[in-house]
Amino acid sequence: MKKEVIVVSLGGSIIIPDKVNTEFLKEFKKVILSNEKNYKFVIVCGGGSIARKYISALKDKSIDLQSYAGISATRMNARFMSYFFNFDQKEIPHTIENVLEKLKKQSIVFCGALGYKKDQTSDSTAVEVAKKLNTKFINITDVRGLYDKDPKKYKDAKLIKEISREEFYKMAQKIKFKPGQHFVIDQHASKLIKENKITSYIISETKELNNILKGKNFIGTILN
Repeated sequence: MKKEVIVVSLGGSIIIPDKVNTEFLKEFKKVILSNEKNYKFVIVCGGGSIARKYISALKDKSIDLQSYAGISATRMNARFMSYFFNFDQKEIPHTIENVLEKLKKQSIVFCGALGYKKDQTSDSTAVEVAKKLNTKFINITDVRGLYDKDPKKYKDAKLIKEISREEFYKMAQKIKFKPGQHFVIDQHASKLIKENKITSYIISETKELNNILKGKNFIGTILN
């Protein structure tokens, strides 16, 4: 039986919020490996705090240079994750074609952003891969899902458990893009999700990832 491929966007703020989030990553690894018999995975790593620190130091430079620095951070995180999984993944894919080629040989592929594209983050990379493979997209970030307002600023913020792709797109477009931004899914990715009808999830915990993969109820947000 051909395995379904699941595309996971693993936020850099989850990988290394300040120091490496070892306990979370151990649980993440356990969930991925325990579901490997039923799925293949493309895990797209974000840049997180490392990217934002690079970008901040280049704030007097061009947006393009800031973006290139962020891309480098995503690829460094992807390489680290391949080491964390004890994979001999000598090269980090730089194109979707590279990703697809690796998927033929292995069940789990790590990558960062696949090249520079204006006004996009690694979220867009992950959604582009999901579009190419006609599959689901799961975004793991540092909040439990999509909220009606920033839960880090407002204690009364409410979790939105389900939202249409169209409504999410409208919400994302109200925010002006900037390199290193910290919104749950970037603006271009939200457009791709809407136009290609990609079933998408926003979660924060490994147990919720496992629940989604097992077809169980989960805490987070679904875009459909």
